[in-house]
Amino acid sequence: MALRAPQVFEDVTEERRHRQEGLVIAFRLFGRFGFEEGIAGHITARDPEHTDHFWVNPYGMSFKHIRVSDLVLVNSAGEVVHGRYDINEAAFAIHSQIHAARPEVVAAAHSHSLHGKALSALGEKLEPITQDVCAFYEDHGLYEEYNGLVDDTEEGRRIARALGDHKAVILRNHGLLTVGRSVEAAAWWFVTMERSCQAQLLAKAAGKVVHIDHETAAATRRDIGGDDFAWVNFQPLRDQILRDETDLFD
Repeated sequence: MALRAPQVFEDVTEERRHRQEGLVIAFRLFGRFGFEEGIAGHITARDPEHTDHFWVNPYGMSFKHIRVSDLVLVNSAGEVVHGRYDINEAAFAIHSQIHAARPEVVAAAHSHSLHGKALSALGEKLEPITQDVCAFYEDHGLYEEYNGLVDDTEEGRRIARALGDHKAVILRNHGLLTVGRSVEAAAWWFVTMERSCQAQLLAKAAGKVVHIDHETAAATRRDIGGDDFAWVNFQPLRDQILRDETDLFD
């Protein structure tokens, strides 16, 4: 099998469609993994032409049902400029500030996944205890406040500051947020971060954990912590969705 690599687009219309399709695949995957909690959770993708706009899921629609035709385009003022649905207020408050602070970021993912919520309740970061979690070694933040529902952009700015230039941030008493230079990367970082939270909770409940030393953890992050590596890891999951669910591009 030939090595897979991200596509490079010359046509903005094709790139927009590619990001929309990636977004829908990510939603279906999050639904399959049980990452949705009622109306909570959102993944956004920056529009390749109108770069202060982003595509997002409709308010109140199950991740398992979202199709390309359901996606909503929102501008920097929070106005829906394309689509027939409303959006989650928190999605705009958080993601607008992430996209504004990080112009290189194409996508951001946030959801109330079970193990991410559990670890966030401890107010702790991920520890270098497995190979996989080293992708986040010294590359994730911790937002150490909880101020209730995120309903204003100032709270979004504070979250963006806690994220900094990292690929992820743990929101205390709330959940996880990841970003990437592609939709696929942002989604993969969320998947593996959630699993790393689960591994840490299980390991520490079982006994004393053995930490990977700083030099090895940092070297491992250099090997597996880049967005190209995340994109490749997302492809088998993408293939599963494409084979099993045929309506997502309607």
